[in-house]
Amino acid sequence: MAKKQKDYLTSLLADDGSDGSATPLDGEEDVASFARQERSRRNSLLGRESALARVASGEVRQVTQIALDPARVRPWVGNARSYGHLSEENCRDLIDAIIAEGGQKVPAIVRRIDGDPTFEYEVIAGTRRHWSISWLRQNSYPDMKFLAQVADLDDEAAFRLADIENRARKDVSDLERARNYAAALKTHYGNHQSRMAQRLKLSQSWLSKMIKVAAIPDAVIAAFASPADVQLKPAYPLAQALSDPKRAPHIHKAAKGLADKQVRLRSAGKATLSAQEVIRILLTSDEAPTEPREIVIPGAHDRPAVSLQRVNRQGVTLRLHAGHGLSDDDLLAKVRILLETLTAEGGGLQR
Repeated sequence: MAKKQKDYLTSLLADDGSDGSATPLDGEEDVASFARQERSRRNSLLGRESALARVASGEVRQVTQIALDPARVRPWVGNARSYGHLSEENCRDLIDAIIAEGGQKVPAIVRRIDGDPTFEYEVIAGTRRHWSISWLRQNSYPDMKFLAQVADLDDEAAFRLADIENRARKDVSDLERARNYAAALKTHYGNHQSRMAQRLKLSQSWLSKMIKVAAIPDAVIAAFASPADVQLKPAYPLAQALSDPKRAPHIHKAAKGLADKQVRLRSAGKATLSAQEVIRILLTSDEAPTEPREIVIPGAHDRPAVSLQRVNRQGVTLRLHAGHGLSDDDLLAKVRILLETLTAEGGGLQR
């Protein structure tokens, strides 16, 4: 091999990280081998340049994962989860998992913030992880770090990201999500529900119901044992009733009485009223108490056969008496007589 060719191959090795002291090589086989290595090196460099170009163009985004002091991170106000309602009790499963695994394994998503001397980042997704790490640092694990990925997100993108995570969380209540949607509707979507539903890939009718439930005032929510008890399907009729100016005052008055009762029950260590019972009481609160009508239809030997028990918005309650001495057909005829009497007095089922 010519001396110039030997020197050239030696210089290539030096470029590739060698100190240039490789033993001079002879023979065509060695030259071919080094030619292949050179092509591989050039392809590798081209690959790196291509990858960096894709990152720079935005086609591929680099993910930065960092370990943070949770005290330098604040929860984002646009997240549906109520940070103030998190506690050792409802985070216990996550706390135990972090201890067992020797630290947080699933990173949260945060974004940088400027102009705040206290905080450097805010949590977009992973609020519960942030609370749990903060609790652990104050309870025997002072060196525990908050693991996070830094993302560059505007508020609307942050809202959609947080919403995707919260949909899979059973501990984020319907009320929390509803109020989060109501705030986002105004802030990010200019009060256009159709646009918001499209961006979130939600049914517009379902979103409309969520916005309606979000409008239930705190004074009425206080009637429930917990805000988490307010679920979309049963709460929607209540939200509709509150839109009626004639019914709303009665509901507010009943809610105040129920809220006081819930406090008394809780203080006495007794079971609080269920959400189903609370909604039933609130929805019937505008029914004026009336004296029961004295309508009794006699059967054989003047013994009572059918009598009226109650009439309200929900319907009519009748009592069929034992010992009436009538056949089934005759008894049904007596029921018809009672209903006709009630209708004549203006209190039938059609009112």
